[in-house]
Amino acid sequence: MGSSAEHVNMDQTALEIDSAEKRLNQLGYKQELRREMTFFKTLAITFSSMAVFTGTPLYGSSLRYAGPASLIWGWVVVTFFTWFVGIAMAEICSSFPTTGSLYFWAAHLSGPKWGPFASWCCAWLEAIGAISGIGAQAYSGAQALQMIILLATGTNKGGGYFASRGVFLCMYMGFTIIWAVLNSFALQVVAFLGIISIWWQMIGGLVVIVMLPLVAQQTQTASFVFTHFETSPEATGIRSKPYAVVLSVLLSNYCLYGYDTAAHLTEETKGADRTGPTAILSSIGIISVFGGAYYLALTFSIQDFNYLYDENNETAGALVPAQIIYDAFHGRYHNSTGAVVFLCIIWGSFFFCGLSVTTSAARVVYALSRDNGIPFSPTWRRIHPKYKVPINAVWLCAAISIILGLPILKLDVIFTAIISVSTIGWVGGYAVPIFARLVMAEKNFKPGPFYLGRARRPICLVAFLWICYTCSAFLLPTLYPIQWKTFNYAPIALGICLTLIMLWWVVDARKWFKGPVRNIDLQNGHS
Repeated sequence: MGSSAEHVNMDQTALEIDSAEKRLNQLGYKQELRREMTFFKTLAITFSSMAVFTGTPLYGSSLRYAGPASLIWGWVVVTFFTWFVGIAMAEICSSFPTTGSLYFWAAHLSGPKWGPFASWCCAWLEAIGAISGIGAQAYSGAQALQMIILLATGTNKGGGYFASRGVFLCMYMGFTIIWAVLNSFALQVVAFLGIISIWWQMIGGLVVIVMLPLVAQQTQTASFVFTHFETSPEATGIRSKPYAVVLSVLLSNYCLYGYDTAAHLTEETKGADRTGPTAILSSIGIISVFGGAYYLALTFSIQDFNYLYDENNETAGALVPAQIIYDAFHGRYHNSTGAVVFLCIIWGSFFFCGLSVTTSAARVVYALSRDNGIPFSPTWRRIHPKYKVPINAVWLCAAISIILGLPILKLDVIFTAIISVSTIGWVGGYAVPIFARLVMAEKNFKPGPFYLGRARRPICLVAFLWICYTCSAFLLPTLYPIQWKTFNYAPIALGICLTLIMLWWVVDARKWFKGPVRNIDLQNGHS
């Protein structure tokens, strides 16, 4: 009886694998990557790409722009609209379970006339977003480590060591290289670390969320957290209240994306036409709950609002959540041990997130080079013979991320630029296939197991408009008056990149780039 049930389960698993591989073959691709990922492993890597604590570096500025009420309710609003984007993408992922994901979707949904151009735009936006996303996590990880070392060696007031710009850059580069090394092995290594990550973030997140307000000697009132609105024009230079609210909500916009990582892993996942959409929606659900609870815990635990930003405080005013955590533990226990432990939990979140983002970025570059969309494509699409991972693509992403971080030596605003470029590129890449799905004829769409039916038009419309708003918000100046040291360089960086990419398209690429290239000949029966 037991062996019979086992046999049925094996048959079901085989059918599940066949459904995703069969759909891949129908789309014109043969199975090259190892299909051994389970739903939980895919969820783990996707969840890690989003990370519970990822908005920690932006918390202080977001709180200062418009106070706690704007930050907290902003999270609720952004979560609501993020579900529209996630549901729209889950439907498309179910129909197109390929590693090329977004740009492959854009090509097929846009039809033969517009497909190549839509694919080209989407692929490059996706690549820009994912690669700069590695830099964003490396910066966040270096900043958390900087705080850990400072508090562990005596705090800013007690002669602790505050890493210089040069040392900070070395930390940044070190994280990027470690992630590239780990991604050079079989995907199972990253998947195993992803499983550690999901438990690390869920258990660590619960510890921080529950313990921090309990440790704090006094907590803020509910009216302060949920209703207090306060701008800081003397510090930010921003006097317009609506403008301050938009900048305050950037924290939430930055945190709630990255769920498309599940789509990048679909060629390596069993039953991907079902597990991919489920992993996308599950990640949004988990992050929206845990992330919101984390920012509530921080806000309730504030001891002295103005002291958080004092450059002479224990954390040198460099990372507001670190000061909130330090104040809570030092106020109760008169030492910084607990704060160091909590910051280690947060640092671990950045480490695992950066590892997963590197995985995702390499898959984007591999898929684009497989379709000859990058200079020297044959080099970047090379698969490691033993580990079956796109190793050259991994190291290309790492190298570009390191170059992006070099201005750290001179500029304080480099983090703003990196996260803006990352968010606009990554989220902007979502807009192309969603818009194509919105306007295409329904008869041309072959649905997968997850299908919206008539609901797809309103859902896709809301999702597209929300993405346009998000991208616009990250182009805005974040400090006034505008000077070299306060300027948001994202519009210039993106403008140069996108101009070059569009020129390349007009001058040359439109003649030969036809979107995703089939590498399987179904008509001749080769697979």
